[in-house]
Amino acid sequence: MKEQITADMIRDLRERTGVGMGKCKEALVLTQGDMEKAIDHLRKAGMAAGVKKEGRETKEGLILTAEDQKTLVLAEGNVETDFVAQNDRFRHFLHDVVKQAMESKPKTLADLLDQPYFKDKSITIDQYRNLVIQALGENIQVRRLEVIHKHPNSSYGIYSHMGGKLVVVVEIEGASDQEGIAKEIAMHAAAESPDYLRAEEIPPHVLAREEEIARSQVQGKPENVLEKIVAGKLKAFTEQVCLVHQKYVKDTSVTIQQFLDTCSKKVGKPLSIRCFWRWKVGQ
Repeated sequence: MKEQITADMIRDLRERTGVGMGKCKEALVLTQGDMEKAIDHLRKAGMAAGVKKEGRETKEGLILTAEDQKTLVLAEGNVETDFVAQNDRFRHFLHDVVKQAMESKPKTLADLLDQPYFKDKSITIDQYRNLVIQALGENIQVRRLEVIHKHPNSSYGIYSHMGGKLVVVVEIEGASDQEGIAKEIAMHAAAESPDYLRAEEIPPHVLAREEEIARSQVQGKPENVLEKIVAGKLKAFTEQVCLVHQKYVKDTSVTIQQFLDTCSKKVGKPLSIRCFWRWKVGQ
């Protein structure tokens, strides 16, 4: 079924590609409203050199973290308006959710919502959520939860940006006292929004899509030249989306991996990024 092309869809595509409104509308009409296909169409036509991974935010809310020596908790709460996202009662609710998760270490978000609220055992966390909804007059959801069990030989860096609308956690393996380095890399990840840690993690279908787009942009070239150009475009894509291959924002002469290698020499221990979490409200 053909989807109706709305002004919001056109604006979203324009924000993500930087292409004019008219061309965005044409692309959406041609692809029957499929946003990802419209992006591919514009890229193949050479009109969109790069694409923002994040379109317009559709939800408001807040991301909170808490940690002790053994556990780190990430939780996102969503509301309908930024006005309520700034409300003390909503923030107090989300703080309680994080505190409960720190104490009970639930395996899933559903498990947490079913637990008796630690301040009032007569209601569950989900019932507590409904009471806050009634008080504030807006729908409130706990969208996601991550309970991270810390490794004894790892360091964890947390960076919160835009008042808790964007939070990054980076785990560095090899030392338990290098939170500063981990936070530096978390700040970088907040700015550069990597999708993957390293090239090996990019799914085959994502690489296949990028290769198809790259080949469509260099049609008519001799085969040996074409293959080199396509390989170069795929390498550039990898460097854009993988954390360890990105140019370090504070020193673009080195990659994140090279920055970490230098840090390893300074502290006298081999350090590596084990994993990272990059959460943006509504993403």
